[in-house]
Amino acid sequence: MPIDFKKELENAARSMILVHDPDLLIKTIIRAVVEKAKINHASVLLYDPKRQAYVLKISGGSLSKKIPIGFATLDKDDPLIRFFRERNSRSIFKSDILTLKNGQRVLQGSDINGRLENLLKDALYQIKLLDTVACIPSYFRDELLCLFLLGEKKDGKEYLGKELDFFLALASNMAMAIRNAQLFKDLESELNKKHQLFMRTTIALVAAIEAKDNYTHGHTTRVASLSLQIARRLKEKNKKIVNERFMENLHIASLLHDVGKIGIPEHILNKKSGLTVGEHNRIKEHPLIGATILKPIKELEESIVGIKYHHERPDGGGYPDGLKGQEIPLIASIISVADSFDAMTSDRPYRPALFRDKAVKEIGRLSNLQFNPSVTEAFMELCHEGVF
Repeated sequence: MPIDFKKELENAARSMILVHDPDLLIKTIIRAVVEKAKINHASVLLYDPKRQAYVLKISGGSLSKKIPIGFATLDKDDPLIRFFRERNSRSIFKSDILTLKNGQRVLQGSDINGRLENLLKDALYQIKLLDTVACIPSYFRDELLCLFLLGEKKDGKEYLGKELDFFLALASNMAMAIRNAQLFKDLESELNKKHQLFMRTTIALVAAIEAKDNYTHGHTTRVASLSLQIARRLKEKNKKIVNERFMENLHIASLLHDVGKIGIPEHILNKKSGLTVGEHNRIKEHPLIGATILKPIKELEESIVGIKYHHERPDGGGYPDGLKGQEIPLIASIISVADSFDAMTSDRPYRPALFRDKAVKEIGRLSNLQFNPSVTEAFMELCHEGVF
């Protein structure tokens, strides 16, 4: 039965965002690739910053074919690594994929300079040593994060173009997933250290989120600042409800309220024209995705409700659960107002920013419909006082 590559890619993307251990993530991907694509063996060379080298930690396939773990360690000066790190090397091919076949074809064409020709020859020699027929790079922000090595197919046939395109797309998704898994692993370990170190890791995760969406740079920090100011005003009225623990949970939740967008394709987040119903529904998944991603971190339990429910509305028209009125946690209601105000007053792919006064009036108009009335009142007071 032919493989539905689009479906497999979507399934892989959805499963990747839920794995927080980089090694387990790669192992899961390798196992799926070997089984689904019927490959003799596959492996991943992952960059280890401590060793300043690319290390083969994960290898899957038949025992007689797969590369033993620890067998390969390639430093940055290795020809295969240099080939993928240098832009002019990759430009000689139509895609980033290097196979024995397309490499030999380029060499036979004699269309490259001597230095590049020697580098390609050495890279192909390295591929043969690794018993590999195709090498696919995985980049994060133009930095080579890992190399995806594919052995021969079990039927002995060459890889089809659509198969290689699938692996290239998978490698692209894998880079973001691995980097995020590394960040989450750091985040979890930092929970046992000083709060300042934990917040730095959180901010690093925020940067990874905003890297996907060209139009939301600085959005999360503005939402966090505005949320805390609203909470302080509410604290003046009721210190029992808004205490220091609440403020800390709110700070984390407001910084990570859009973490679920990691699971939304970039072409949807950055689309300049109107979204289709299907695309809009994908974006509406982000609160639930964010809550699911962070659920294993027990220390974030009280912050997660703010992330999960910040798009709920008092009139019941929100998502993901259609909560009404007092069913919506206060932490989520605060983030909702702050998030909406910043979104209104910021440029978006599909519309320019609203003027501040118009956005303030819109928040007031939607009190008790889209926004918690007590939170709206605190927000309006701060606006009239010129706090923001």
